[in-house]
Amino acid sequence: MKAAILAVGSELLGTDRLDTNSLRLTELLERYGVELRRKSVAGDSEEDIAEELRFLFSKVDLVLVTGGLGPTADDITREAAATALGRGMRFDPEILAGIERRFREHGRQMPAVNRKQAEVIEGAEVIPNPRGTAPGMRLEADNGSTLFLFPGVPTELEGMILSHLEPWLAERSGGASRETVTLKIAGLPESTVEERIAPAYAEFGREWITILASPGEIRLRATAAGPEPERRARLEAMKARLAELAGDAVFCDREELTLEAVVGELLRAAGATLTVAESCTGGLLAERITRVAGSSDYFLGGVVSYDNRIKSELLGVEPALIETHGAVSEPVAVAMAAGVRRALRSDYGIGITGVAGPGGGSEAKPVGTVHIALAGPGDEVEHHNVRVPGDRERVRWQSAQLALERLRRRLLEGVSQC
Repeated sequence: MKAAILAVGSELLGTDRLDTNSLRLTELLERYGVELRRKSVAGDSEEDIAEELRFLFSKVDLVLVTGGLGPTADDITREAAATALGRGMRFDPEILAGIERRFREHGRQMPAVNRKQAEVIEGAEVIPNPRGTAPGMRLEADNGSTLFLFPGVPTELEGMILSHLEPWLAERSGGASRETVTLKIAGLPESTVEERIAPAYAEFGREWITILASPGEIRLRATAAGPEPERRARLEAMKARLAELAGDAVFCDREELTLEAVVGELLRAAGATLTVAESCTGGLLAERITRVAGSSDYFLGGVVSYDNRIKSELLGVEPALIETHGAVSEPVAVAMAAGVRRALRSDYGIGITGVAGPGGGSEAKPVGTVHIALAGPGDEVEHHNVRVPGDRERVRWQSAQLALERLRRRLLEGVSQC
């Protein structure tokens, strides 16, 4: 089966909105062995959408369209699809009743413009949308191509994928034919990961292994295809071999888990608490830690000691230490980590100080110079001096990432697990 994805919306042709729906659909198509031949974006033009659909019908077996099913004047995907198929539209009173009921349940009266969403293309199977007011549709073109129309709201699209698209694909493919596992790695550059896992290319095939790099983190993806028993066995063998080659830098084998979530589980399992003292990261580390639900079990709080006076008054960093070594230095980072741990009475304390840029650097301490200290348990304090490349946001993000990675390794005592 060959497929194409069309994202509708003039906002997707600008610079402030990304088409993330196509990524979700692509992942699903890959899993079921469907060959994706084309991705395209069309603005809110009925003529352009219809022209693109006619072209796609001539090239592929399956066309997935997202967006343009709303109630406003620029939502014209229904009309464009009807034009491309050479069909009329019909009004569906049951759909209208469902939309009205949804508004009543939220204590509102349905605006008249929402009647538009009860228009259905002739011959379409309506796909219910329990998460919104825009129903989807499935249609068969005259040449046998199948067309799915989905809303552009990601949560609504996800509901229809699970209820209709995935079962439809599974029925026609005999079940998933491709599976992927992801190993997540922190603290290593892409080139180092490449060198470590190179033997796996010869063992399993280069085309089945992918390295995806982002600041402070590497995603190592292995893919296997074929009948389920052989596919699962091969995937497990690839996962085990890649984990062995990558070593203790692997912090998780689940795509949805973040480094802060993994660290949080380790803290919870150890019955330990954490506090942080941040300068150049400006509270980013604490924000990432508290993104995780239940982080109050182990995270007590932190101090954003951007000014030297705050370092001294709240964290107990001696002014003479700052005067002698500078705020961006090993002694100050160590004092910050020990100070926040002592002041807030936690098992572990992290101190971060550095030059995030774009200004403020010097020959001795250029932009990207960061000192990270980890205190606890007991009197133990470890220090790491790193040079982080990139702009201000990248320096801040990677500093927080490296701090979390050092804590993970301390908690694991050299044993990587998820």
